[in-house]
Amino acid sequence: MGHGRAPLRTAAAGAVSAALIAGTVVGLAPAAQAAPAVRFVDIAGDGGTVLKANVLTPAGADGTRDYPLVVLPTSWGLPQIEYLAQAQKLADSGYVVLTYNVRGFWQSGGQIEVAGPPDIADASKVIDWALAHTPADPQRVGMAGVSYGAGISLLAAAHDKRIKAVAALSGWADLIDSIYSGRTQHVQAAAVLDGAGTLTGRESPEVREIFDNLYASDLSKEQQMIDWGRKRSAGTYVDQLNSNGAAVMLANAWGDTVFPANQYAGFYEKLTGPKRLELRPGDHATAELTGLFGLPNDVWTDTERWFDHYLKGADNGIDREHPVQLKSRSAGGYEGYPDWKSVGATRRKVALAGSTTIHANVDSGADGGIVFLSSILDQVAQLPPIASMPLLPRRWAAVWQSERYGTAQQVRGTARLHTTLTPTKESGTFVAYLYDVGPLGIGKLVTHAPLSWHGRTPGEPFGVDLDLFSTAYDVPAGHRLALVVDTVDPLYTEHNPSGAQLTFSSPSDDPSYVSVPLREQ
Repeated sequence: MGHGRAPLRTAAAGAVSAALIAGTVVGLAPAAQAAPAVRFVDIAGDGGTVLKANVLTPAGADGTRDYPLVVLPTSWGLPQIEYLAQAQKLADSGYVVLTYNVRGFWQSGGQIEVAGPPDIADASKVIDWALAHTPADPQRVGMAGVSYGAGISLLAAAHDKRIKAVAALSGWADLIDSIYSGRTQHVQAAAVLDGAGTLTGRESPEVREIFDNLYASDLSKEQQMIDWGRKRSAGTYVDQLNSNGAAVMLANAWGDTVFPANQYAGFYEKLTGPKRLELRPGDHATAELTGLFGLPNDVWTDTERWFDHYLKGADNGIDREHPVQLKSRSAGGYEGYPDWKSVGATRRKVALAGSTTIHANVDSGADGGIVFLSSILDQVAQLPPIASMPLLPRRWAAVWQSERYGTAQQVRGTARLHTTLTPTKESGTFVAYLYDVGPLGIGKLVTHAPLSWHGRTPGEPFGVDLDLFSTAYDVPAGHRLALVVDTVDPLYTEHNPSGAQLTFSSPSDDPSYVSVPLREQ
């Protein structure tokens, strides 16, 4: 990953830049002549590390007035011209816009720190530079970004009081809950991030060690990884963020296989300042993608509205709308809610009666899909992963089904599984799936989540409570809901020793169930 790859990385940066700029010019052709000029600059980040950046100022800026500033850190693995189309729109609307390539990627210096302290210090250095070299107003500073840029923006707002507004798109607030929820490695997502980091950047030794320990399932390093992740999670600093008073907009996709919606919803509830939560169909960063090419895009439209209100003082009504805005994966427009707790206003339990034993180590055919691909298909064609309930092998999959519903069931929020589990080994993993099952027994995946455990006494039952990933899905009238549990899913690392068996039971004094949140009718 050293000097031998520098020419390749530089050439690739030029190719991607040319492609994106070409796409942007085509998308914005009618306004091309009025577009502000892009100025490419070098900024000294923390410790003097050179950060490659570009700056756009409003047309006609002559130094006689200041403008609100928006800083855009790049996404993981993408070059500094990632946001060019949106930066031009913001500059046309009267913003100074500065986009910079985060350290360790492409032509910026340093190593990848995964939103570590140097990255947060870099964000403040970039703001310093903008205030010294552009007509930016120090009282009106905002940050936004997609994915990695979203995480850095949230963390920077918790550490730098100058940041008055944030739009964090497809980001994370809890890094460990994103890549290690249920004590289970989200191995496909981690491999995508690792591969992109290796191809387009230079991982620090610490980051390389974290990835290696994640793949190796080294329990002796588990606490080290958790501590590393907490330092890089905005949730750790939520009190500081609230104290600083920044207005925070969070946007994510229901099917995000890198940063699941749950961790954003939980973080949103802890914010006390001006806030907004938007959740839509799609996978990681797919909801924002068309906007990067200058095409109409709801996420970016709301981002500009957010900044217009909280940096410019525009009375555009965004502060009077319901702060939680959801779009179902199935159909329809946006639904507004006063808070996250109101999303699943009622709950309906599906009983998981009886006692069922499954064998581990074999994939039953019930899966969460393929990272990116499955949720994109769901986003554009409403084709989530499917499984046939009658054909699922009961040796490797436990299946419970509800009665047929006479009316549509609008699932909204976080379904919760409660059951009693008796394993034959001290460690193990299972994955729970909730399906929408039609008349022919074909199930469409509504949501799922993994769970792993270690150090349990074989043969001794214990209670399990598992939150499935939050979602919004409409189950048609005449369909059923089904809960399926198996032990292998390509998205996750399995911790079941060879020959392990899992027994799920429903004691009379502690019955098992899945609690499904429903929209109030």
